[in-house]
Amino acid sequence: MLGRISPLGWRLAIAALSFMARCGAASAQGASPPPAVAVTPVVSRQVTETGDFIGRVTAIDKVDIVARVPGFIEERYFTEGQQVKTGDLLFRIEQATYKAAVEQQRANLAKAKATEVNAALQLGRGKELVSKQNIPQSTVDQRAADEAAAQANVLAAQALLDQAEINLGYTQIRSPIDGRIGIAIFTVGNLVDPSSGKLATIVRQDPIYVIFQASERDVINYKRRVAESADKSPHATVHIQLPNGSAYPHPGLTNLLDIQVDTTTDTVAVRAQVPNPEGLLVPGGVVGVITERGAPQSALVVPQSAVLLDQAGSYVLVVDEAKKVELRRVTTGVEQGREIVVTDGLKEGELVIVEGIQKVHPGQVVTASAVPGN
Repeated sequence: MLGRISPLGWRLAIAALSFMARCGAASAQGASPPPAVAVTPVVSRQVTETGDFIGRVTAIDKVDIVARVPGFIEERYFTEGQQVKTGDLLFRIEQATYKAAVEQQRANLAKAKATEVNAALQLGRGKELVSKQNIPQSTVDQRAADEAAAQANVLAAQALLDQAEINLGYTQIRSPIDGRIGIAIFTVGNLVDPSSGKLATIVRQDPIYVIFQASERDVINYKRRVAESADKSPHATVHIQLPNGSAYPHPGLTNLLDIQVDTTTDTVAVRAQVPNPEGLLVPGGVVGVITERGAPQSALVVPQSAVLLDQAGSYVLVVDEAKKVELRRVTTGVEQGREIVVTDGLKEGELVIVEGIQKVHPGQVVTASAVPGN
């Protein structure tokens, strides 16, 4: 028959059971499953080498609208910011004074023509009289001179009438180009003249220019590629990156390489013409310019999220056939959207970790699963 267990014995038994429970939990914890990571294979793609530049957007056509005759603005026919066509009426300057000037010059022209007719009649009569020796020859000569002067006066009066009609036409200020008109500097009722400066500005936004600076080395390499190409085309395709980081949907073509180097920057200006149907590119804006360098070539690419950087350089974490993590040093090339070219250190088909990198270390066994969509 067992004896009664003392209180001290109970405490020792409970402590032993607690110790055994902790040991069991630690043993279970040591057998936790390998960490899970997401991997993607190294793939080969056709990649076009590119160059990155900073460009300035410039309007192909830009016109400052000015007054060519003095007068008060009577009417404005446009809404600021609207699209206008060549010949559209923009402003009208008061016309009363200019219409009166036209009428006056018409009267002067009629008077000069009447004088010319009279001078011609007098010359005709003089020729008849001199043939009968009723007037001296000098009188006929004077009448011939009077007729010539009258003809000259008709020409002068006609010129003054033409100028008056031109000035009257200048009271209607029309758009010289298709484009978008900006802020009206002067409103209705203001007195303007040629010295007043611009009344508004019109720019043509589609297509539009993007101008960027390329180094002499870039220009020499570009000319060499053109010489080696089959079609010898001097035009290079450019892609635009908008200030918010998004890609502009319409590629452009270079159409001008400047004829001299800027001595302050040792660069050459390159101009590209780019479609701008939506008006996303605004004159004066700064954009990124990506130029294509040569034909596409096969290259290995991985997601940019897979490439890490430390003091020794770039590296990726590779999962081998034994599900172990391996640190692999790599040499990277150009970026291709969310991917980056790897020129050395990887082989096609190898699996690189893109998610869960912070949970693992080289030599560790992991559970790898493919990235969704791959």
